[in-house]
Amino acid sequence: MRKLFPVFALLLLILPAAAQTKLNGAGATFPYPIYSKWFNQYHQQHPEIEINYQSIGSGGGIRQVTAGTVDFGASDGPMSDEQLAAAKFKILHLPTVLGSVVPAYNIPGVKGELKFTPDVIAGIYLGKITSWNDPAIGKANPGVSLPNQPIVVVHRSDGSGTTYIFTDYLSKVSAEWRDSVGKGTSVRWPVGLGAKGNEGVAGMVRQMEGAFGYVELIYALQNNITFGSVKNATGAFVKASLDSTTAAASSMKSIPADFRVSITNAPGKDAYPIASFTWLLIPADWKDKTKEKVIVDFLNWMLDQGQTMTADLNYAPLPDGVKQKEREAIKTIR
Repeated sequence: MRKLFPVFALLLLILPAAAQTKLNGAGATFPYPIYSKWFNQYHQQHPEIEINYQSIGSGGGIRQVTAGTVDFGASDGPMSDEQLAAAKFKILHLPTVLGSVVPAYNIPGVKGELKFTPDVIAGIYLGKITSWNDPAIGKANPGVSLPNQPIVVVHRSDGSGTTYIFTDYLSKVSAEWRDSVGKGTSVRWPVGLGAKGNEGVAGMVRQMEGAFGYVELIYALQNNITFGSVKNATGAFVKASLDSTTAAASSMKSIPADFRVSITNAPGKDAYPIASFTWLLIPADWKDKTKEKVIVDFLNWMLDQGQTMTADLNYAPLPDGVKQKEREAIKTIR
């Protein structure tokens, strides 16, 4: 036994070091629920691999992956040409799931689903529509008794891909918004209260009477927050769902080679208009070949097993054509 003890001691020192490969990522809160599930499931299947992810917002994810302080980033808004040029290495945009941003509200005494036109949503965030009984809201909701109550506008305070999706949509449907505010992960809001993360906005809408905000679909569902349907490009009022989110992606005729595409205000008659892909931001070149092997294996796992888990968390899976193109892009990682 005395002779065996040094061998056991050596094994105890070697095994932990060899057992764990850790990858660190950070970024969007929009896909955090599905990423958390994926990374946990992958770890269960591969106990020697741990993938940590910080839900800090798309802006933070872009900054950290560009600075090289994380192994990968995540964003709901694609990096701009300027941001990609500023990075010292090539960064791939790899779509993971589709999600929707919904107009969430808290109006005591009003039951049922409200309908929102693009003009109303833009008007609220421009500060032009300030009360729930505004005629513009009433026109889209005949028969609904709306209170003479101030609208408490809520928006993100952090750099956010959810904000990018929402402001990208507003820039397409409102020339005034496009010219005065524009789109981005962070914008200069004309009115409203800021909250951090989808979690923060969902919490503020739930707690404040008269509140109106934008959150990713799953956060509205998880927090039992009422949300409305939105008038799409064909004039139909459509509520966010897996089918209407998928319809938005399916209505796009082509996907660019780098996957940086906007599907807000999509042309399909069944398309929900505030939908988007969300992306992992993956460096194309890896010095650590062990980590490279892990990320490539995970990405392929995500396209296979991971896509079967999306519906449970109210994300829409990637279309087959996108998955096929993405497999080819993954092969370029080295």
